[in-house]
Amino acid sequence: MSKISAMMDTGKRSLMNSQTALQTVGHNIANKSTEGFSRQRVELMTNTPISEGNLQIGMGARAGVVTRVNNPWLEKQIQREGMNMGFQDSRADALGRVEQIYNEQTNKGLNQYMTDFFNSFRELSNNPESLASRTMVRESASALTKDFGRVVGQLKAVQEDLDGQIKTTVEEVNQLTKELASLNEKIQMIEVQKTPANDERDRRDVVLKKLGEKIDISWAEGKDGMVTVTAGRTAILVSGVSSSELKAQETDGRNRVEVFFMGSAGSPANITSQITGGRIGGALDVRDHVIEDLLGHVDNMAYTMAKEVNAAHIEGYDKNGRQGVLFFEMPETTKGAASVISVNKTIFNDVGRIAAGAQPGATGDNTVANVISSLQYRQVMADGTSTLDDYYNTQVGQIGAVVQRAVKSQESQKNVMSQLTNIRESISGVSLDEETTKMIEFQKTYDASARLIKTADEMLDTVLNLKRM
Repeated sequence: MSKISAMMDTGKRSLMNSQTALQTVGHNIANKSTEGFSRQRVELMTNTPISEGNLQIGMGARAGVVTRVNNPWLEKQIQREGMNMGFQDSRADALGRVEQIYNEQTNKGLNQYMTDFFNSFRELSNNPESLASRTMVRESASALTKDFGRVVGQLKAVQEDLDGQIKTTVEEVNQLTKELASLNEKIQMIEVQKTPANDERDRRDVVLKKLGEKIDISWAEGKDGMVTVTAGRTAILVSGVSSSELKAQETDGRNRVEVFFMGSAGSPANITSQITGGRIGGALDVRDHVIEDLLGHVDNMAYTMAKEVNAAHIEGYDKNGRQGVLFFEMPETTKGAASVISVNKTIFNDVGRIAAGAQPGATGDNTVANVISSLQYRQVMADGTSTLDDYYNTQVGQIGAVVQRAVKSQESQKNVMSQLTNIRESISGVSLDEETTKMIEFQKTYDASARLIKTADEMLDTVLNLKRM
């Protein structure tokens, strides 16, 4: 009788094992399209056997644990490469906007305005007494100063847009860190009972990847199953079940958005210089390095051109024999020159004050006009090693090269991410064909287990009917 009862127990456990396995298969199929889901498997373990004399009789199997098929080292590599992907995406997008500012093919750019300005002085040198030529000089100079302002304004507009992106991304980072702290708590509560928190760990891996795309982080998992996340070098965003926030705000020192770590220590800590990865890192790199360098070059070119033109113009004499005045109104320092440079109001109101000759009262004297027109081809930039045209063309060429490298790096990183994602899918992804095969296998096991119970029941009936025989 006891052996028949043991057969029934074995069949019952086998039925339950098959039910558990089928439920897990259904869970896998339902989450086929869930982001970051790792397929799960029921690990069966041999049940404790019983001894009868010199025999040891097996007692079937039991469900030991439901595990997820996952490679933690691959997950960490995907998170790390995702951080690089976020950086390259953000950088390539921002640089693409910068490149359009210097697009001379579709728009009349700074180079053409500068050429028009010097050409107007060449026209004036051909007819120094012409009022129309002088008006052309004034208009071309005014257009040039406006285009310097346009370039600076558009570059600063990109910076302001990047500031807005940084603010938005920081808010997203704060939401993700709160979710990570919550997931840490859930995982600890589940795994303290010696049960793997499979779905919660999958979600946490996804959140860590999303967080890495936005800001460069480093993280480690403790013995209690909870992760500690650090942004940059010192900002501990998640520790156990608690999270700290970042804040993006403008500072008094510079009119740009900085990132601050709002820790429990009290005063916010500026960690902007520590952020070198993720979308925030890419935006900061373009905003603080690429665009700032370009603004410096534009200022330098505007300042040098205005200084050289003024130096030549003030030595000349106008149409009425009066001493020349400064042609451009300009600041004393290079910084910010491109945005404030303008045509002298005296000249703007009276084109007769434009100096073309080097001698007072010399009709047809075009010496100064020739000197100013020749500035276009004189090496006045980069410590006397480059002309204005060459200097500007070099900047445009460098921008093109930087953008091209950024796009190639972005494409290369996309390929890396695609390869890693495919590898992860082959290891942890759900295959409907495989799950269907497993479902049929467990269904057959369930049928066989039911048959075992039925057989044991028939054997028990036979034993009970012996008394009637």
